[in-house]
Amino acid sequence: MSELKKTPLYEVYKDDAKMVAFGGWEMPVQFSGIKQEHETVRTKAGLFDVSHMGEIMVSGPDALDLLQKLTTNDVSKLKTGAAQYTIMCNEDGGTIDDLLIYRTGEQTFMLVVNASNIDKDYEWIKQHASGQVVVENISWNVALLALQGPLAEQVLQRLTETDLSTISFFKFQQETEIAGVKGCLVSRTGYTGEDGFEIYFAAEDAPGLWKAILEEGKPEGVLPCGLGARDTLRFEAKLPLYGQELSETITPVEAGLGFAVKPDKGEFIGREVLALQKKEGAPRKLVGLEMTERGIPRTGYPVYRGEEKIGEVTTGTQSPTLKKNIGLALIRSEYAKTGEEVEVEIRKKKLKAKIVKTPFYKREK
Repeated sequence: MSELKKTPLYEVYKDDAKMVAFGGWEMPVQFSGIKQEHETVRTKAGLFDVSHMGEIMVSGPDALDLLQKLTTNDVSKLKTGAAQYTIMCNEDGGTIDDLLIYRTGEQTFMLVVNASNIDKDYEWIKQHASGQVVVENISWNVALLALQGPLAEQVLQRLTETDLSTISFFKFQQETEIAGVKGCLVSRTGYTGEDGFEIYFAAEDAPGLWKAILEEGKPEGVLPCGLGARDTLRFEAKLPLYGQELSETITPVEAGLGFAVKPDKGEFIGREVLALQKKEGAPRKLVGLEMTERGIPRTGYPVYRGEEKIGEVTTGTQSPTLKKNIGLALIRSEYAKTGEEVEVEIRKKKLKAKIVKTPFYKREK
């Protein structure tokens, strides 16, 4: 067993948080408690250390062509100062990773990839690179904090002279100074279903900025938050988690991410399969489940219609916001109608659930 990696903030909070292994990293699962942290992000603001995420720079005259070949979304539509959600697929349309692309210049792009996939993604990108393009894994040099929640802007604004209200959703500002830390990239993005910011900056500045934001946010009740709340928050907003809603055997169309798949942009890896699924429908579909009998659906639990197994739960929990037992499940498309009754096998017992609309939670604008 190889040693778990640690973020630049490990020493700062290791005694204040419950630590767990996640994607090869030792990460905080909770500080004060998942439910409290979850509610704080929904009503105030919470601060997450997500420095385990990977950053890969792709630059040069042929960078755009490479990214167009590797990803499902149309990178040519991306202007400098904007970010795009996209997916890298294999030839079968299965998902290698879902990621964000930040266009930091005319020929420079920063890819933000999932922690457990950094090495795999880096090798995949290098393997397909040709012409004048440089691919560089800068993950170890970059820290990433996410301040998420309705009061995020109010708190962060007091620490910077940059007018954060001018940064709209999926846009970013480079070379920003926050709490004396220079060279920050601040983007209005997140993984919680709330408003908020993600801040990319030099790893050595992580302890200082972490402490400064928590101190500044004390009057608003800002709390440090762990991966547990991050998971329940993203789940309620139906944001996919790689390894659960997405994998090398699940296509983005099956996972409900067809909006980020643009077959008309030209050739890309997996295009043939994905174009067909967009046109004719995918064999499986990700749906929301609400338990009507008492039980909590968990990852991997089988889903039945009568005696027939039709799929399985990808994520499930008792929703802290809705106070209901809900789940996401990848099931055969012919059964995926809202209102239909299915059964989830929980501890060898089949319990009734109904298919409901998703996302389970959507913030009021």
